Parts: sequence; structure tokens; C-alpha cells
Amino acid sequence: MKLLLIEDNPPLALWLSKILKEDKFTIDLASDGEAADRLLQSESYDVVLLDLQLPKMNGKSVLRRLRERHNNVPVMILTASGSVDEKVDCLGAGADDYLVKPFEVRELVARIKALIRRQTPDKAAEMHCADLRYDSNTRQFSIAGQLLALPGREHDVLEILMLKQGKTVSKTALMDGVFGLDDEPSADAIEIYIHRLRKKLEHCQAAIMTLRGLGYLLKQKDAN
Repeated sequence: MKLLLIEDNPPLALWLSKILKEDKFTIDLASDGEAADRLLQSESYDVVLLDLQLPKMNGKSVLRRLRERHNNVPVMILTASGSVDEKVDCLGAGADDYLVKPFEVRELVARIKALIRRQTPDKAAEMHCADLRYDSNTRQFSIAGQLLALPGREHDVLEILMLKQGKTVSKTALMDGVFGLDDEPSADAIEIYIHRLRKKLEHCQAAIMTLRGLGYLLKQKDAN
């Protein structure tokens, strides 16, 4: 799951980025409103974390321009202002949530997950493909009840395929979801992650299929 963190306080931005990466989120950072606005026009995100007091363009202007482009990505406001008028104003402008600094990281992560679940109301908190299960609250996988521990990027790839279960996911979409701005996106790396995941799913009833020229599909193995 890919987040855009828009925060002009470098120590806070780096700390939040580190914490969220430990929770298996891919993070892009923007330190001013204009940079954020450019990223929101060129990249796709699952959630945007937006500070209000930003240089070059304030947070409300970033939010307003985003909604004017009919981009419905969930936006959570992170600000030191606990003013009710400010909250009402931001929610009315299109924000989906509002969290006052300082906050507990556990609450931030829980709210992010809730925003993502809201985007897929047809998905249950627990999803499965045959005996492969995914808990969207913990973001953990298990096979036949046994926890499946995965390194970060492999986890991200399988998570995207599970959330898009039944649909073909292109290699480009996987690259966009797995790699951040500071990474070097690599189609070869995606193929390596897919190969490793297939090895780990050998004894599972779910499999990752390759549809040539289209992408990858997570589905139940055909009965022999």
C-alpha cells in the first residue's frame, strides 16, 4: 500500500516515514505544497497524509486542487490545530479524516487501514483465495492457518494481487504499488518477487498465474 506523506518538518517526516515503512507501507515524501501537487498529478496513492501549514502552497489548496481534478484518493489531515472550525472546513473541502498532532502512531496506522478498507467496501476484513488468507487489519497472510512471513516487497506484491483478486494486475501496476520515488523501479525485480512467491505458495491451493502481455492473476489452482 502506497502513501504520500506531505510534511514540511524534516525530523517528523523522517520519523513517520520510518514507522510506516516498518508497517509495510511504501512511502513517498513531499515537503511543500507545490511538490505535493505535482506528485498527486503524476502518481497514484492509496492514502494521502496532509499537513496544513506548508510552504509554497498550503494544505487546503493542495486538497482543493486534488478534488477539482476529481481525484478521490483518501486524504487524512495531520495538523497541530484542533479547532472545530478548522476540522469542519477541511472535511467540507474533501478531507476524509482529521488527526491532531501529537498523536499515537497506533491510531494513525489504524485510521489509514480504515480509509483503505473504505475504498473497497465489497471486501471483507478477511479475504481468501483457496487456503491462502489475508487479514486486512493485521496485513498478515496465512496458508491453511499457518502464518506466512514475507519480506516487504514480496508482501506488497501478494497484497496487491489479493486485493485485486479475480482481476489481472499489470507489471506496471505492481511496480507503481511496490516502489517509491526513492527506489529504482525494476520490471526484473517484480519477476523475481513473483518467482519467490510461487515457491512459497507451492503447497498452497492458490497460485499466481501469468497472462502473457497482460500481467498476473491470483487464483485457485485448478483441480487435477
